[in-house]
This record gives sequence, C-alpha cells and structure tokens, in this order.
Amino acid sequence: MPVIHYADHRANPAAWARALSISTEAVELYLKCDVIDLHIDSFIWARILGYDLTKRHGHGLLGARFYSQVDLPRLREACITGGIWVITTNPLRGGKGRARAFGRNLTKLRAILESVPEEVAIVRNLTEYRAARAAHKHGAFIGVQGGNAVDTSLGEGPDAVDLLGDLIVRVTLVHLSNSRLGHTSAPGGGDGTLSNAGRSYIERLNARKIFVDLAHIHRRGFFEALEVHDKSQPIIVTHTGVSGVHKHWRNLDDEQLRAVADTGGTVGVMFHSPFLGGPLWGCKSALIADHLDHIVKTVGEDHASLGSDWDGAIITPRDMPTCLELPRLVQHLLDRRWSAERVMKVMGGNWLRTLSHLRP
Repeated sequence: MPVIHYADHRANPAAWARALSISTEAVELYLKCDVIDLHIDSFIWARILGYDLTKRHGHGLLGARFYSQVDLPRLREACITGGIWVITTNPLRGGKGRARAFGRNLTKLRAILESVPEEVAIVRNLTEYRAARAAHKHGAFIGVQGGNAVDTSLGEGPDAVDLLGDLIVRVTLVHLSNSRLGHTSAPGGGDGTLSNAGRSYIERLNARKIFVDLAHIHRRGFFEALEVHDKSQPIIVTHTGVSGVHKHWRNLDDEQLRAVADTGGTVGVMFHSPFLGGPLWGCKSALIADHLDHIVKTVGEDHASLGSDWDGAIITPRDMPTCLELPRLVQHLLDRRWSAERVMKVMGGNWLRTLSHLRP
C-alpha cells in the first residue's frame, strides 16, 4: 500500500502564507473552505505514460505546463477536500472498444484512489463526501468526459447501466470532437445540432441522476440540451471560461450563464491561460478571479465554482502552476472585497449545494 507524505499546513497557516507571499487571513479562510475542483484530468497521464498519482512529482519537463500539476501528495498538501476525477474518452476507438476501454479505465482509476484509503475516499453523493471530509480524507468523485464512452450501448441493453452504475457523478456530453450525441464547440464542430441519440442520452442520465455537464458542447446544442433536460435537475458546466471576460469558442456567454443558474446549477472556471485571456505560455492567476467575478456579477454568488482542468494539457497561470499555490486565488478574491461567505461558496460550497439537489 503506498504511503503519501506531505506537509500539513493546518499546523502553521502563517508559514504557508509567507511561502506564498499572501496574507495569513487568506490562508486561514482557505483552510476553512470546502475546496472542491470540478474537473481533475490527471488520470489521463496515468493511462498514457504511467504517471504515478500516488507519488509526489515536480514541475516536469515543461514547468508544470500540460501535465505534472497534480498528484495525490500535492493535492493533500494543498488541502483540496474534494474533486471530480475524470475518465476522458478516446474518440478514435469504435463504440464497443470505447465501452471496453471505459470499463478498464474505471477499474484502474478506482484501484489508484482506493490504494491510499487513509487519504482518499471515493464518494458518490453529499453524505459520502461529508463523511470523507469529517475523516480528513479527500472526497474523490468520478466523472466521464465524452459521453460517447458508452453511447452505443446506452438504451440498447444493460451494458451502459452496468458501466455507469451509481458511481459516476457526471458525464460531459461531448468533448473536443463531434460524436453521435452532438457537436463540439471547437472549431469545425458543424452546425451544433444535438442528435436524437444525444437527447435520449440526456434523458437516461436524468433518470439515473447523473449530472449532465455541458462543457465543450456547441452553443446550439447547449440550448437544445436544456430543452430536453429534466427541469427539476440542475445543469452543470464543470470547466470553462466566460466570454464576458474573454471571447473564445470554448467560453460561455452571459445567456448561457443565466440558463445554468436558472436550473440551480453551477459553472466551474478552468485554469487554461488562453481561455482565460492570457498569453499562450502562461498568464497570472488574477484572471481566474476575473472570470469568477463576472459570473457572480451576472448570475449571483451561488453559481460559480472551480473547474481547473489540471493536467488536462492546459497551461496554468505562472504564479499558480500547480495545486499547491491555490490559496493565492483566495487572496485575489479578498482583494476584490469578497466576503468570506462568498469565497467559501465559490471554493466548494456551490458544488455541494448543487450536489445536494440531485444526490443528497
């Protein structure tokens, strides 16, 4: 069984504050928060390169660009209390191959997370997260990026039900390429129409109380998904930027923000510099606060969250290259005269509220 070693910053918040050149107030507030990230993509490197998530890594060959932004020792040291760990779908596989690969990857991710039971607990709902938090463990939710992981079997038999089960908390409907479910927001994504298969897929996810995640989907498909989605369930967008700060094909506009808020859902802001509006090789973390601030000003403080996309081939802000520097974001929010209550909502409370509606 792996043993995870890390510094416990709860013992000396002032020292952590000095190391990050921020106020002790910011660190103390951070430590009071449920700190929950809605999109951690680190498992992809474990699959591709054998990146050991139970070992502590440095910044890697590219200075924590693209990868080496998170591992379990650093995540625990950063006091990140929960996160959605995603299994990203390879669209080049055939339908049956995708389903088989998903099953293998789910087994592998579970084995990694369960290999350190003193530090991590896999959780499916609010009650299980609260129990993990009380035991001072990281609450690891599991999600799927790319609903076509199991699209060919969904609705055609028991396979998809067995694969998704009640362990999967959320499914990002489409990813960076079109599928039989719908069209991506990426350039070349076509007319954006949500297919009949996509509509049926949403209905099946609703029936199983699995969150429908509309990150990556074409704007037209976004609103078509809302038409078929169960009106009693919240919609989430786990990792995105907002066009009100920086116009980009990947970012949500204000109408989309209002649509998510109207369902009671939340929007996670991701940490990729080009989507935030910074230079390709890395911006400053204050831009993350700008995007969060815009969501709050547009739809209120109950609908903004964190969705870093750590290790998802992103280029993080240079003053916040890994999870270890995350308290700097709290300092930015305090500098904007945010209340402690608002900060706590955005750092994790809004996800927990959203989660409570669907999975108490």
